[in-house]
Amino acid sequence: MTQSTSERGADPAALDLMFHSARSFGAWQDKPVSDDILRELYDVARMGPTANNGCPLRLLFLRSAEAKEKLKPCLSPGNVDKTMAAPVTAILAYDRFFFEHMDRLSPGSTAGTRFAEDMEKAERIARLNATLQAAYVLLAARASGLDCGPMGGFNPGAVDAAFFPDGRIKTFLLCNLGYGDGAALKPRAYRFEFDEVCTLL
Repeated sequence: MTQSTSERGADPAALDLMFHSARSFGAWQDKPVSDDILRELYDVARMGPTANNGCPLRLLFLRSAEAKEKLKPCLSPGNVDKTMAAPVTAILAYDRFFFEHMDRLSPGSTAGTRFAEDMEKAERIARLNATLQAAYVLLAARASGLDCGPMGGFNPGAVDAAFFPDGRIKTFLLCNLGYGDGAALKPRAYRFEFDEVCTLL
């Protein structure tokens, strides 16, 4: 019988690695990221829950100079240098037609048929759940020993035109991955305390 998370307890070292000591990086060491680590982080992240197990997230890992140059015109000016220096830049996107795989992902469910009949709802659900999966990717990357630099400063339409021209896949986030250079890190900004944003009823 599988124990619940609360029964197992949280590993303080793991929590520190993924949350307490982890930071968002904009400067990077000149150290490559192996294919094995990228496969490992996805293998962990894919286990996180999504609605109806739809798994709409699609990932494109840019590693070559040619791929980075293709992305460069899509970036906001403040994100160019850090992205060009990062060993890997992940394009996180969602598949608008994720429901075509529901027979395999959620056998016996009628969700695939329902989404196919309502593309507006399907796309809303795809983006919501892919965003949830993006958080899993960041945590899995940190658990795999990588540092992350998620970015919203880019032109999604330009990224889609460059990398997903058929219109099926839609980009919503970029994330640099590698081994961060902590020399330029500022002190961690304030986070709300429990009583400021949480309510017990």
